[in-house]
Amino acid sequence: VFLDHKTVRKTRILIAAVFVLSIIVFTEFYLVKFEGTRVARIILMAIRYSATPLLLAHVIYTLVKNLRFIVYIPAFLLLILDIVSIFTPIVFGLDEAGELIRGPLRILPYVVAGIYCVLLIFLLIRQSNKRAVEIIPILFMAISFALGLFLPFFLGKDFSSVFCTIVGISLFVYFVFLVLDVAKKDPLTGLLNRQSYYADTKGRRKGITAIVSVDMNGLKVLNDTQGHAAGDEAIKTLANCLVKACKIRYSVFRVGGDEFVIVCRKATFDEVKELVKKANELLSATPYSCSIGYGYDGTGKMTVDEMLRESDRMLYEEKARHYRETGKDPR
Repeated sequence: VFLDHKTVRKTRILIAAVFVLSIIVFTEFYLVKFEGTRVARIILMAIRYSATPLLLAHVIYTLVKNLRFIVYIPAFLLLILDIVSIFTPIVFGLDEAGELIRGPLRILPYVVAGIYCVLLIFLLIRQSNKRAVEIIPILFMAISFALGLFLPFFLGKDFSSVFCTIVGISLFVYFVFLVLDVAKKDPLTGLLNRQSYYADTKGRRKGITAIVSVDMNGLKVLNDTQGHAAGDEAIKTLANCLVKACKIRYSVFRVGGDEFVIVCRKATFDEVKELVKKANELLSATPYSCSIGYGYDGTGKMTVDEMLRESDRMLYEEKARHYRETGKDPR
């Protein structure tokens, strides 16, 4: 109920794929005990070697927003090479005695899977709000997949008993995190929501040295003249600009329709001014504009609410100046 239909559908496919892969891996190594199973084993081996990159590609396609189907291309190319290896051992093979043969491209499946792992972690961190509560599950999944890449070299065929378990547990942990995290985020922008702002700041400074208030100019006019879809696009653009302007120790919240708050931790006064400058520069490359104010206290004497009031006061002054200079209707 918390996730969109596409994510739910992709996740169901992912669960089915892990289940099927578990059966294939178990069957492949179980057949080692029997004679005359060389052909069946090498076909299952081709599926196993191809499945890991395909699985990782689908994980990326499922968890990363707005990603194109092109992410599957390296995995499909490896699949072709693995099929060729059934007949000519360029990646792997089995001799007449049923022993593993590693071909000239033997490390390619691990390289492709490794690239997918790095890409997955990079993209997940990039689309996150850079907070520990989000980074830790991502790193947990990264460690799990890294084990999946390196353990075969140490455990050999015994790795079959833990591979799918590692993959399954890591995906389950991240999926649970994904569901729980929905309650903390604004569905339109992916930023932290108003409830998260209150939870993060109420009664606690926790290294907060500045509060930055941001309000879009002319959103009501945009909604009235071009429709709410255009307004939503403007809000998403502003949110993206704010995220790009922020350092990793800052948190961006959408606290209202076109109202945003940035909580700056351990920021100097010059860093806060640089944040405002960078946000305005990024937004100047778009059709939109905003008013920004900030409240700063490096002494620890002001409360968060006091910094927010100072930030809002500066924002309202900036907004009034904008409408005076542009002559536009402030409504």
